[in-house]
Amino acid sequence: MSKLLQGIESLSQWDGWIGVACLTTLIALMVAELAVRALSNVFPSLPGGLPHTWEYCSYLMAASFTFGAAMTLRTGGHIRVQLLLCRLGPGARRALETLTSLIGLLSVSFLSYSMARFTWTSFVSGQVSAESGTLLWMPQLAVTFGILLLALQLLARVIQALAGLPLEDGRMKPTAPLE
Repeated sequence: MSKLLQGIESLSQWDGWIGVACLTTLIALMVAELAVRALSNVFPSLPGGLPHTWEYCSYLMAASFTFGAAMTLRTGGHIRVQLLLCRLGPGARRALETLTSLIGLLSVSFLSYSMARFTWTSFVSGQVSAESGTLLWMPQLAVTFGILLLALQLLARVIQALAGLPLEDGRMKPTAPLE
């Protein structure tokens, strides 16, 4: 069981790094768009912007959200209602964590399945973006994979809750900024 949990932990770390790469690429693309637009005011021969920037930024935004979700869950970064959790004893808290993680696992598993079917349908039908001609299954696959990794992290959380293991890994949390 510990091998499975370690494997999911490793995937979650990679998941976070892929999310960072998507977000960094998105920022670079937006800065390039702004630079080309500004330079086109000075040099009229330049285009007024980069083609399809907004479309690709939306793909990267969706990917960065889903790829960051598993690592965020592992570090305890998702929004939770601490008011209720603080008032429970250790046993009741663990039971509630198990129940909510199981509900999350079922919900995200359904979402993973639905996104996988959606992506497969786009692949089989050869759907392309009307604006750029991009095969739509490619960005959909990235989102699907990120959601699947979140489902795996929720599975690990259910196992950890049932086994009485720590649910969050503080070593993976970012350090707090200095005030």
